[in-house]
Amino acid sequence: MTTTPTLDGAPHRSRVWWAVSGVLLVIAGGCITVGLHGHRHPLAGPVAQRPAPTVAKKPPVTIPPVAVVAYSVPTSLRIPAIALSVPLSTLGLNLDGTVQVPTGDQVPGWFRLGPSPGQVGSSVILGHVDSYRGPGVFFNLRTLTPGDQVQVSLTDGAVATFAVTNVAMYTKTQFPADQVYASHGDSSLQLVTCGGTFDTQTGHYLSNIVVYSTFVSATAATTAPASAGPSGTTATTA
Repeated sequence: MTTTPTLDGAPHRSRVWWAVSGVLLVIAGGCITVGLHGHRHPLAGPVAQRPAPTVAKKPPVTIPPVAVVAYSVPTSLRIPAIALSVPLSTLGLNLDGTVQVPTGDQVPGWFRLGPSPGQVGSSVILGHVDSYRGPGVFFNLRTLTPGDQVQVSLTDGAVATFAVTNVAMYTKTQFPADQVYASHGDSSLQLVTCGGTFDTQTGHYLSNIVVYSTFVSATAATTAPASAGPSGTTATTA
């Protein structure tokens, strides 16, 4: 990839997706993991022609559409079903066009080239499954079931709530980049980590776990938005 999209542009506008669509097809094949030997591996590597996923595709959303929240950088993530409550970092792209991954195994990161949680489009949060030290922040992500709530607190004081619709596992060559990262006209949140078999020779997990969730509701913002978002003004990073 010779061109890397800027990180402070209009992340949820269609023109950004045209610019980064090629990048997403490349980054999706990798695995987020610190690894049992302490190695980190970014979402990188070429992706072959994608056959059908090894699990059922994301089912139709049955929750009635609701209004989305204003653009605001997410600051923390809460998933009551797995007793998870953690702060969030922000992630962009590396110089080689691969997706950045969290620097630590206990703090997940929001991919800031997508919409903020609650806006129209697919917001994505990535986190490690484990490390040589033990379970990572998303170790129990695979145990979530449809209906479980995912709550994201935003810089402006709003809290966006999502409901899990599906939990899927894909091998690297079957990772559906457009399904996870691209906008499909609704407001969704995808949580991504590693899973499946761990290859001790390469230090990679062979699959990705994706938790799909759809926007349900949001509390009102308590302050003026700290980041004006993709309209052209500078966005604040967490």
